[in-house]
Amino acid sequence: MIFETVIGLEVHLQLRTNTKIFCGCANQFGESPNTRTCPVCLGLPGSLPVFNAKALEYALKTGLALNCEINPQFKFDRKNYFYPDLTKAYQISQFDQPVCRQGELIIPGDGGAAKKIRINRAHLEEDAGKLIHDDARNCSLADYNRAGTPLLEIVTEPDLRSSQEAYEYLRILKLTLSYLDVSDCDMEKGSLRCDANVSIRAPGDAKLGTKTELKNMNSFKAVKAAIDYEVNRQRAVILGGQRVVQETRLWDENKAMTFSMRSKEEAHDYRYFPEPDLPLVTVPEEVVEEMRQTLPELPQAKMERFTQTYGISVYDAGVLAQDRLTAGFFEQCAALYPEAKKICNWLNGDVLKEMNERKITVAASTLQPEDLVDLIRKIEEGAVSQLKAKDVLKIMLDSGKNCSAIIAEQGWGQVSNDEELLKIAQQALADNPATVAQIREGKLSAIGFLVGQAMQKSGGKANPKKIKELIEKNLQAGADGKPF
Repeated sequence: MIFETVIGLEVHLQLRTNTKIFCGCANQFGESPNTRTCPVCLGLPGSLPVFNAKALEYALKTGLALNCEINPQFKFDRKNYFYPDLTKAYQISQFDQPVCRQGELIIPGDGGAAKKIRINRAHLEEDAGKLIHDDARNCSLADYNRAGTPLLEIVTEPDLRSSQEAYEYLRILKLTLSYLDVSDCDMEKGSLRCDANVSIRAPGDAKLGTKTELKNMNSFKAVKAAIDYEVNRQRAVILGGQRVVQETRLWDENKAMTFSMRSKEEAHDYRYFPEPDLPLVTVPEEVVEEMRQTLPELPQAKMERFTQTYGISVYDAGVLAQDRLTAGFFEQCAALYPEAKKICNWLNGDVLKEMNERKITVAASTLQPEDLVDLIRKIEEGAVSQLKAKDVLKIMLDSGKNCSAIIAEQGWGQVSNDEELLKIAQQALADNPATVAQIREGKLSAIGFLVGQAMQKSGGKANPKKIKELIEKNLQAGADGKPF
């Protein structure tokens, strides 16, 4: 029996403000437990919240980047529930008047074509604290440093049809948010958290199936795996003649399975009502337009411009656009050197490899645009081989020295003198008579082996292009009956 998968995602994004959303406590991760709290974020009697204007700015920027409508007037509400990490037994959130609504994000769908994922809303709220379960002492400890951290919850319509589409949505959403610089989007720190609502139904059925909500997923890979598991579980339930129960389920990374947390019957009735200590917030149209003007060029627009302006492939443009600062580095290089493809090859190849090994970004390294361009020019001029240039790059990153100094210090200057190269080429031919015979019998691909032998004899210093030309010339001379 065939089923259609239906998925909606809820992304909780911690905003990168200096202070919390309703108080002056520092919004910092990794501090000693319960050292970033005050009467407001602890909900002590008599304390009053004050709305953080920076949180509103970040919410507006995010909403505009996601093509949302901005509510000209919105309010906060109390979402009532009791849990140990929520000291005041309610969360200040938004119910029926969110700051942003009815947006969209374009992703590559399962068929490869662009697909629009509708965004129902993006609303502001405060985060709860964090429980730390201590199995050794058989107890749970509460850290309230996170309580009051500004959250923007971004909720999609049930438009996703596979775990891969969910993965692509999260990937592009995170990339967009990183360009806006409203959050560090670090899932390990909890700065970006995702819940998935998953159901299945018969193809063509307009009615949604019974959904389960998946929580406790700390990576995009985990979201994808949890959705796949849940779809298969629901399919087995229905084919077994039973009904899917609406419930919240947790993902167990170690067992690679979901398990029930609470059923619909146990779900909370949040009893929303307007937050009496915070007034309605009015957002004038001119403020929205001013915020729209501050938006950076977003990833999709940047990729399209790169392919048109610099003539690079969609793939290369996509790799560059994965990091806003790397994309900027590329453009700085392109302003200094006309061949954008060569710059792109280095950035997306050896430079990216070195950055990944060092676990840093190009922006955080010592490498400057003029350094990379200088290295590319040295290769072009024949001052260093392509092979040795990779070693030069490593030393540049480790030492901060320029490539000319490194080439001189290491003695890696490329041999381009015709007389020296001719000797190296002739020696490679003389040392490999069997390969020469194969080439003369028509196996031209074996020329590459001879070039490799010549490069080895030169210690990697020979100009490979000239070596290849000399080998081919000498082979032709031999075919005419003349000596090498």
